[in-house]
Amino acid sequence: VQLQASGGGLVQAGGSLRLSCVVSGVITVNIHTMAWHRQAPGKQRELVASITRRGTTDYADSVKGRFTISRNAAKNTVYLQMNNLKPEGTAVYYCSTDVYMSGTYWGQGTQVTVSS
Repeated sequence: VQLQASGGGLVQAGGSLRLSCVVSGVITVNIHTMAWHRQAPGKQRELVASITRRGTTDYADSVKGRFTISRNAAKNTVYLQMNNLKPEGTAVYYCSTDVYMSGTYWGQGTQVTVSS
C-alpha cells in the first residue's frame, strides 16, 4: 500500500490550498477511514480531519469551518480543501488510510507554509 500526497506549498495568510492523497496497491473496498494529520516544528503530530467510508467527517476544532475533507472512492483519493489559512497552519501535512485486515498506512507528507 502506498500513499502519495501532493498540493502543499507557500501561501499567504487568508489564502487557500487543496491537498490530494492517492492510495495505491489496495482495492477500494478495503479502504476504510482516511485522514489528514499535520506536524508543526517542535510539536506533536495532530489529527486535522478524517472521513469514513460512508462519508462521515470529523475535524479538529482549530480547523472547523475552514477545512473540508472529501474522498473520491473511484480514484482512491482523499482531499483536504483548506481555506482562510493561518500562519499557525504551517506544518507538514500527512495523509493516512486504514486498510481492512491490514492496518494504517501513511503518506510521505507535504509541506504547507503560511506566511503572515
